[in-house]
Amino acid sequence: MSTPAVVASQGLTKRFHGADGGVLAVDGLDLEIPGGSVFGLLGPNGAGKTTTLRMLTGLARPTAGSATIDGVTVRPEDPTIRRSIGVLDQAPRFYGWMRGRELVEIAGRLAGLEGTSLRSRTAVTLEQVGLADAGGRRIGGYSGGMRQRLGIAAALVAEPSLLVLDEPVSSLDPEGRRDLLALIAGLRGSATVVFSTHVLDDVERICDRVGILDRGRLV
Repeated sequence: MSTPAVVASQGLTKRFHGADGGVLAVDGLDLEIPGGSVFGLLGPNGAGKTTTLRMLTGLARPTAGSATIDGVTVRPEDPTIRRSIGVLDQAPRFYGWMRGRELVEIAGRLAGLEGTSLRSRTAVTLEQVGLADAGGRRIGGYSGGMRQRLGIAAALVAEPSLLVLDEPVSSLDPEGRRDLLALIAGLRGSATVVFSTHVLDDVERICDRVGILDRGRLV
């Protein structure tokens, strides 16, 4: 690659044990994702996409192999590397009594923002995801698509160098899907974006590179 890999894995493997022998969710995955790119992890439901993203971000421990970010090995017990990562889970859960703006501000504080910088970034990010007018409303009144947008805002607020999104547009209507895919594409060059999807059109629309997973293996 002409651009050095920001995210890489070597032999990344995850087996979930069970009475029936367990499930091999990810099987010896080797990946290299160059800096500043938009990388799509494509595959059907159950292919191992979510498990892969959780291991790449240190939210799950691999059975074998390793992952690195900027050359540093990702370890679940060491949160240091995760401070430069924005993450959106596949099914984000939020407190219904909290207001949208409050959630994004908390995410910003956790990343080290405060004062004027925190308020400014919160406002800009809510505008980016189309929630500027809804930031003062309680999350319990948000639709599923609005919660998805809010999760993306929380992941974006601190301007992370690496953004990891698990099915980021799965619950959006066609217009919202188009707008947020355009937002993700617009991050190219300023951040490295890794997102999973089972929709081929999504990766065709915005990705520089794509890895296709099938039953835990890169095909």
